[in-house]
Amino acid sequence: MLLYITHTTTYRYDPLVSTAQHMVHLLPHSSETQTVSEAFLHISPEPASRKDAVDVYGNVRTFFSLPVAHEVLTITAHSVVDTHFLPYPPVQALDTPAWEKVRAHFGYHAGAAWDAANEFVFASTYVQPHPDFAEYARASFTPGRPVLIAACDLMHRIHTEFTYASASTDVNTPALEALKKRQGVCQDFAHILLSCLRTLGLAARYVSGYLVTHVPEGQTRLIGSDASHAWVSIYVPDVQEDGTLATHGQWFDLDPTNDRWGLLSPGIDFVTLAIGRDYADVSPVRGVIHGGASHTLEVGVTVQPASELSATPD
Repeated sequence: MLLYITHTTTYRYDPLVSTAQHMVHLLPHSSETQTVSEAFLHISPEPASRKDAVDVYGNVRTFFSLPVAHEVLTITAHSVVDTHFLPYPPVQALDTPAWEKVRAHFGYHAGAAWDAANEFVFASTYVQPHPDFAEYARASFTPGRPVLIAACDLMHRIHTEFTYASASTDVNTPALEALKKRQGVCQDFAHILLSCLRTLGLAARYVSGYLVTHVPEGQTRLIGSDASHAWVSIYVPDVQEDGTLATHGQWFDLDPTNDRWGLLSPGIDFVTLAIGRDYADVSPVRGVIHGGASHTLEVGVTVQPASELSATPD
């Protein structure tokens, strides 16, 4: 599916900002499930310096500095991404190991080979293990249950038992609070799922990106009316011939907001932007400013399939 994505972030400051430095994660990269043919940033005012780099998780990040006074900062990311479908059988047909065996795989013991996914087992800024997460997950992670079946069941329960409520939380709302309220937005659902999986000793990571929304028949897509999205990946080690777990495996994506899962992506209508331990690693924009005691933030996202563009009259 060929997708055209525009993500515009606008900050308005009062009083003005005299100097600023920012780091953004707004440019997708190619992978097994997507091919990026175009991706660029337009920043206003023009930065005095800018550097694009790839971080430790393989994400494209951009650093820029603004040593000039400004009342408005606008960052617009344009991307053209062709998503691909990776075929996979139903979850019941996948022979994944019992979740307890996967948990033991990540336990430290002398002489054990290192699995890079170990980094995603531990606590992070927004994902703090707690007994309440284990208690909630227990109904899905019954003894001996295959890890992917258990994880998909937990994803489904979050989807059905929680209420999606816009503006009910913000970026600083703890996952434990959202768990108790049984409501939140996609970011909260992702952090809750991550917290449950890591509390159980499993490796899971946060994914930011986009999802194509469906436009009602007879209507046209409103430019800027879409939103960024967030979901989770769980790591499943490969099983070797002797029955032990290898230090390599597969990442399966789980989207509790939409109750969707898949190999490396929940579907062809998803675009992965960045991965990390949680939101703190992949926040779209963060930085340090001098001035601007108060500010307003406007974000507009448009994800358009190529079919819509071709159908748009001149």
